[in-house]
Amino acid sequence: MKKLLFLILISFLLNQRSFAQFNEDPIINLENEDLKRINFGFFLGFNQYDYQFDYNENLGDVQVAKTTGFNVGLIAELRLSNHFDLRFEPGLYIAQRNLGFPNFPSSQPNNFLREVQSTYIHFPLLLKASTKRLGNFKPFVVGGVSTSINLASNEDSVDDNSNGTFRTKTNTFYYEVGFGIDFYLSFFKFSPSIRGVFAISDDLVPDADPNSPWTGNINSLYTRGVFVNFTFE
Repeated sequence: MKKLLFLILISFLLNQRSFAQFNEDPIINLENEDLKRINFGFFLGFNQYDYQFDYNENLGDVQVAKTTGFNVGLIAELRLSNHFDLRFEPGLYIAQRNLGFPNFPSSQPNNFLREVQSTYIHFPLLLKASTKRLGNFKPFVVGGVSTSINLASNEDSVDDNSNGTFRTKTNTFYYEVGFGIDFYLSFFKFSPSIRGVFAISDDLVPDADPNSPWTGNINSLYTRGVFVNFTFE
C-alpha cells in the first residue's frame, strides 16, 4: 500500500502539467477553488502508531515494534477567511503494535510478547492555516483535537494478559499538529501532509492481578502516532 501511495504521488509530480505549474509564469489552475464556502474531498494514507509508557518503578521498558497501517476517510472543510479553514476529517485507521515485556524468565519464551491490533474510527476537528497562494501551490499548517473509537480495544473482555489479551480503552482523546502543501492541478486539488497525533487520555486497561507481569508496573499508557495522508478535493 505504501508503494501504491508513493506511485500516486510521483505520478502527479512528474506529470508534464504539474511541472508547468512551477514556471515563472504558470497557468493558474482552479482559480476560484479557495473561494468556496464549503468544500468536500477524501483522503488515503498510512500511519504508524506507538505507545508512551509511564512506569511505577524502573524495572525495564516495554519494547514496541511499530508496523505501518492504512488510512482512508472523508473531508468536510468550512472556509473561515483567506488563510483559515475549519476541517472535519472522519476516517478509518487500521494499525498494529507488537509489545515485548521485560523480565520474563527463559522458561516462557513466548509469553512476554503481545500483538495489539487496532481499528480506529477517528474524528478530528482541525484548524488549517495557509500561506498566500504561490502560483499553483500553497503550504499550510494544521492543528486541533480529536477522539477515536477503537473497535478492537477488548476493553470489556473478561480475558486479560493471563489469557493472552492485552486490553486498551475504547475511547481516546488527542491533540494533533502537522503541515502539508496544497497542489492545484487541472481538475482537483491534491494535498500531501504529515501529522503527529498525541493522546491526552490514558489508554490502559490493567489486568485483574495488580502484580501482573504485563501491566502491574505500568502507571499509564498513551497512544501516539504519525499520519501521512494524501487528500483529493
